[in-house]
Amino acid sequence: MAMTNNRTQCFKSKIEKIKHSCKRCSKGFCFADLTEHKQILNHELNHIINDYDGFKQTINEHKRNSQNHSLIKQINQWEKNSIEKIKQKARNWREIVLKYSSTVINNIEIKLNDLNEQIKQLHRENEFNESNLNRLRNQLIEIIEELNSPSNISIEQDSQSLINEISYILSKESNFNKWNQNAITVAGGNGKGKELDQLHWPVGIFIDKKKNIFIPDYYNHRIVEWKYNVKEAHIIAGGNRNGNRMDQLNYPTDMIVNQQKHSIIIADFGNNRVIQWVNQTQQILIDNIHCWGLAMDKRGFLYVSNYKKNEVRRWKMGKYNNEGIVVAGGNGKGNQLNQLAYPTLIFVDEDQSVYISDRDNHRVMKWRKGAKEGTLIAGGNGEGEDLNQLSSPQGIIANYLGEIYVADCENDRVMRWCEGKEEGEIIVGGNGKGNQTNQLNGPTGLSFDDGGNLYVADCENDRIQKFELVL
Repeated sequence: MAMTNNRTQCFKSKIEKIKHSCKRCSKGFCFADLTEHKQILNHELNHIINDYDGFKQTINEHKRNSQNHSLIKQINQWEKNSIEKIKQKARNWREIVLKYSSTVINNIEIKLNDLNEQIKQLHRENEFNESNLNRLRNQLIEIIEELNSPSNISIEQDSQSLINEISYILSKESNFNKWNQNAITVAGGNGKGKELDQLHWPVGIFIDKKKNIFIPDYYNHRIVEWKYNVKEAHIIAGGNRNGNRMDQLNYPTDMIVNQQKHSIIIADFGNNRVIQWVNQTQQILIDNIHCWGLAMDKRGFLYVSNYKKNEVRRWKMGKYNNEGIVVAGGNGKGNQLNQLAYPTLIFVDEDQSVYISDRDNHRVMKWRKGAKEGTLIAGGNGEGEDLNQLSSPQGIIANYLGEIYVADCENDRVMRWCEGKEEGEIIVGGNGKGNQTNQLNGPTGLSFDDGGNLYVADCENDRIQKFELVL
C-alpha cells in the first residue's frame, strides 16, 4: 500500500489531517483510521478464505458421496420401479400363456372324450364298418396334430421404447372361438308368462359348474333356478308379486350367486336396493341406490352400477353402512372418458378393472383400478349396426386374452371385441330380430359354462339360448 502526504479531510473521521491514501479503494484516511481500515480489509479477506475452504470441503464431500445426489436417488428409484414393473408384466404374461396352454389342452381333452364316447358306442352296438373306422382314425389324427402343431400364440417385442415392451399375438383364429349358429333353448321359450316353464323378460344369467342356470326374471319379480336338462324352474327368491316387503322383489335386473354360502345378492331395481337372500332369509345390504348391474371380484368387493348417478361404486364385503367408493364415472351424465350415460351390466376382472356397458353412449368402457377416466373398449362410434358400432349394449364378459364379449341388445347379436381393435365381429345372432334358432331379440345377459358353451338371455323372446362350442 503506497501513501502520499497532504493535508485533507479523513474519509472516516471527516477531520482535516494529513491524508494517507489507500490505493486498494482510492480513499484517504488519517493514520489512525488507515490502520483500522487495513484491519477491516484483512478481516474480510479472512472471511472469504474461510468460506472458500468450507465450500472446498463441501465439494470434496460431494465427490466422495456422489451416489447421494438427489438426481441419482431419483434414478435409483426409477430403476427399482421399472424392474418391479417388468417383473409384474412378466408374471402377467406367464399367467396368460399358462392359461392359454391349459385352454388348448382342455379343448383337446373335450374332443378326445367325444371320440372315446363314439368308440364306446361302436363297441356297444358291435356294428361298424371300414367307413366308421376311417372316420374315427381321422378324428384321432386331427387331435394328435392339434397337440403337436406349433402354438398359435407368440411374443412380439416393441423395440421403439427404452425397455422393449412385449405383447402376445394369436397367429390365427382358434377353433374353440367358434360357436354353432343355431342355438338350443335351455330355459323358457314357452311364451311370456309366470308358470314355472315360462319366463318374462330374463335380464341376467349365471351358469354354475353343474350347468344349472340362475335367472333374474324381470317382469315376474323373481329369481329362478333352472336345473340342468329339466323342463321347468323353481323359484329361489321373490315370486310373491312385486312389492317392497323383504320377501318381495320389484323388477330384479342382476344377481350374484354364492352356492357355498347358499347366498344370492340381487339388484332389486324397482325397490332401489341391493338385497341378499340366504336360505330364504333376507337382508338389505345397500338401500336408496338406483342399481342395475352387480359384480364381485375375487377379493370379495361388491360393485354396483348406478344408472341414475351414472357411476359404479365398490363396497367391501360385509361393510355396507357407507357410501362406497366411486370406481367409474361419477362426473355427471356425458360421453367424455370420465363420464357414463346410463351404465347397466358390469364385469370385473382379476386386476379389479371394471368393464361397463355404457348403454346410452353405445359403448363399453374399461376403468382400471384407481383410474380417473376410462378406456374405450368397444363401440363409441354412435349408435348403429356397423362392426365398429353398438346399440344399447348390455351383458359383458372379458377374458385373459383381452377378448370382450358384448350382448349388443338392439342389434340382436353378440359380438366379440379384442382390446385395442377398432371393430368387433359377430359371433352369434345378427340375423335380424326374430325367434328362430339363429336369431335373437334383445339379448341382455351372457355366460359361459366350463365347456366353453355360450348362454344368452334372449330377453324379448323370453328364453335362454345355448350356443354350443364348435369342436
